[in-house]
Amino acid sequence: MKTIRRLIYGEVLASIAFVAVGFLALFFFFDLVDELQYLGKNAAGAVSSDANTYQIRHALLYVALLIPSHLYELVPISVLIGTIFVMARLAQSSEYTILRTSGLEPWRALRLLLTLGAIFVVVCFAIGDYVAPAADRAAQLLKARYQGRITIGQTGAWLKEKQAYNSYVVNVGALSADNEMQAVRVFEFDNKGLLVSITQSAIARFGSDDSWQLENGTRTEFTVRPGQASSSEAARDTAKISINKIAQFRWPTGISAEMVSVAVLKPERMSTIDLFAYIRHLNANGQTAQRYEIEFWKKVFYPLSCLVMVVLALPFAYLHFRSGGIAGYVFGGVMIGISFFLLNNVFGYIGNLQNWQPWLAAAAPGLLYTAISLGAFGWLVLRR
Repeated sequence: MKTIRRLIYGEVLASIAFVAVGFLALFFFFDLVDELQYLGKNAAGAVSSDANTYQIRHALLYVALLIPSHLYELVPISVLIGTIFVMARLAQSSEYTILRTSGLEPWRALRLLLTLGAIFVVVCFAIGDYVAPAADRAAQLLKARYQGRITIGQTGAWLKEKQAYNSYVVNVGALSADNEMQAVRVFEFDNKGLLVSITQSAIARFGSDDSWQLENGTRTEFTVRPGQASSSEAARDTAKISINKIAQFRWPTGISAEMVSVAVLKPERMSTIDLFAYIRHLNANGQTAQRYEIEFWKKVFYPLSCLVMVVLALPFAYLHFRSGGIAGYVFGGVMIGISFFLLNNVFGYIGNLQNWQPWLAAAAPGLLYTAISLGAFGWLVLRR
């Protein structure tokens, strides 16, 4: 059995690596072509030749930093295509028939492939939770350094925080390459929901003591004083508005740099821990977290799809091939992998629109393909 395990594992690992490298080469080429339009331009978008110009080496580094994110998305598809190719080739050359006569029963073969799939589950989780977020953040900061700031639409990112006596709504326009916030607005409300103050700052930095340091801004305070009623008129409240210039202003807050990054950057590029902390922050402040909960559960279930892929590939070892017929089955495996990737995204959007349970929207594609793979395994393997 050790010889059989070494044979199957060696063939499958080599095929998966070949498929992954091929897909990554395509993505690298397409990303590089897309970056060519920015070469020779500075952050203002003008053609320049100074040190802050976006050059080919910056484009190559940026595209290289995107490889972990692409690899995370490609691991399940590569596992499926590589395993299908090996199983189909072993069946076509009758090697798998010899392995079956040597004692490789269907359940034992399934156990061998599930063990291999579990290894790729760990690899996929490690890439998606540690390597890809760090590389993607470095890529965004690199691009912001030479092409401008990181923004999210025209209105920026909005965050909310409840404190002991007041609540705050924060708007961050963009993040710079130095991890500084730009175009920051802090709206302060009292317990009655009345606006108390508005603090605007061109630049804000994250402090080390759970605070933000706002610089070169203005603070507008709204003060309402209750009026006194007279014998002929009812009481009228008086309002006072004061506007002050601030060179520096410390705002104590629990909104961390990771939370702002989640709000500004794409949530699917964040780690599971950062997403979980941000979801708790949204729930604590009465904000909807449906989109981020779906992304959190997709982070949990997506690596497990590697197990589904190896189960789906096993029935190909029990098919009868004609000469040259292996290419059609490999193409079918490619289509199955692409359809899984598309369904994984579609179910996320549908779950967000229809307010499905987040774990159900994230797990639905995997459960569907698990049922298909087990059905194919039972029909083609156990009943034949």
